Amino acid sequence: MENRISPLLVSVLCIGIAILYIPILVLIGYSFNASALVSVWGGFSTSWYTALLHNDQILDAAWLSLKIGVVVSTGSVILGTLAAISLVRFKIFRGRLLLTGMVNAPLVMPEIITGITQLLLFVSMLQVLGWPHRGFTTIVIAHIAFCSAYVTITVQSRLASADRSLEEAAMDLGSGPVRAFIDTTLPSIAPALASSWLLSFTLSLDDLVISSFVSGPGASTLPMVIFSKVKLGVSPDVNALASLMIGLVGACVLFAGYLMRRTERQRILDAQMAER
Repeated sequence: MENRISPLLVSVLCIGIAILYIPILVLIGYSFNASALVSVWGGFSTSWYTALLHNDQILDAAWLSLKIGVVVSTGSVILGTLAAISLVRFKIFRGRLLLTGMVNAPLVMPEIITGITQLLLFVSMLQVLGWPHRGFTTIVIAHIAFCSAYVTITVQSRLASADRSLEEAAMDLGSGPVRAFIDTTLPSIAPALASSWLLSFTLSLDDLVISSFVSGPGASTLPMVIFSKVKLGVSPDVNALASLMIGLVGACVLFAGYLMRRTERQRILDAQMAER
């Protein structure tokens, strides 16, 4: 019996794609609007992109957000991977239930609650220890706290399905546990690590609520600057900035997809060579 795709399913899929991507395309189109009025088309122009390059406030905020995103993503992948290894490889240990709860809590905790609690924590630490002062450091710590949870869940599912026999074979041949993990298991979970890094980077770059609580003077991230501008009315330079961000995220997603496909093809090729 020939499988046929339901017209209703195709229609629902097309409507969903349209709802998701048409606003993005409209935003990109209006970023080339020559008119200062967002709702009035005044012809094609790249002037807002030029004006954006001379806006020091936005450039400083974008550079700060990029630095925070890179540090947060790297730190989250390290901590989240260690937590995932603990939960997958060590079935019974003291504090496992507590660690599981700490991993899952940020996923369901409202951001405003997380922001308030972290603000109170940093204020108390500053009074007692004299560190940290609110700014880059506190934003990084706050973002790692919730991004690590997403990394742990992603890596944990991939690590649980990884073939541990290869790692055990490597240890039988003389490799230590760490070297065996790096040589055999790490390549198999590399796609999960790459997707976790990108997810953490996106979450950090996108966060507004938590950053507003834990940031300090002179440490405004890009979402905070954009939100302050939107409250005064949407301007075409914000459209230009959003279009650049969409392009950056899209390029990262395509690059990550290419790496994941190449890694998967190499894994399949290695498996076929091993069977011969």
